[in-house]
Amino acid sequence: MNFLEKIVFFKKKEVHNNKIVHSIKKLEKCFLFERKTFSLVKNLKKKKTGIIAEFKLKSPSKGIINNTVSVEKVVKDYELSGVSGISILTDKKFFSGKNEDLEKSRSLVSIPILRKDFIIDEYQIIESKSIGSDVILLIANILSKNQIKNFSKLAKSINLEVIIEIHNEFDIDKISEYIDIVGINNRNLQTFIINYNNCFKLFSKIPNNYIKIAESGISNVNRILELKKQGFQGFLIGEYFMKKKDPGGTCKKLIKSLLQNVL
Repeated sequence: MNFLEKIVFFKKKEVHNNKIVHSIKKLEKCFLFERKTFSLVKNLKKKKTGIIAEFKLKSPSKGIINNTVSVEKVVKDYELSGVSGISILTDKKFFSGKNEDLEKSRSLVSIPILRKDFIIDEYQIIESKSIGSDVILLIANILSKNQIKNFSKLAKSINLEVIIEIHNEFDIDKISEYIDIVGINNRNLQTFIINYNNCFKLFSKIPNNYIKIAESGISNVNRILELKKQGFQGFLIGEYFMKKKDPGGTCKKLIKSLLQNVL
């Protein structure tokens, strides 16, 4: 099994177990389920930098990235840096994430939070709203066109915005009318190898009515400026910040430098 197949295999078991412990009815009664969500789409259109900063402690390919920082400090620092949104990994087995990281973050920041996980079941969409998410990610590589349409329609019905993550031309056909943002991932999720030109290769093939964001392997201002010139409005950056001792401070420096170049 490749990385992605392994993750999906364990995710199915995890979701099955979670359904037993927390029913959908129980999730819908959570106080966060009724909150008014923040819009990542509006923030990406409004802010000049478009940075979506990620909190990620570990990855299957790199192992531990950072195990000394607290989610509370990092997300607060990200917000103060002026990011457009924050991404929180909630997958436990492969990324050392947890739902509590997102719930804690929700109580501390007043900007959009993306729940970054491997969504394979409608249950996880309800769960995402109940823990304080504003945006969910649907990975085209692990879902059918029909699943993406149904999942994104459900998400929209509970006021969650939807990012579809694509990696190749075959994934483009899975984009539905309920999608808000198309994320092009430079990282192949089956091998975890990064191809820095993937974003540039796929950009023009995606309809212009979608906001487009670039994901993976972004680690300097020049790369962001190149992507901006192409037309990207958002940039998901995790590892570059998280592998530093002070992720929030690194994010602040990058945004300051970026603003000097885009003003």
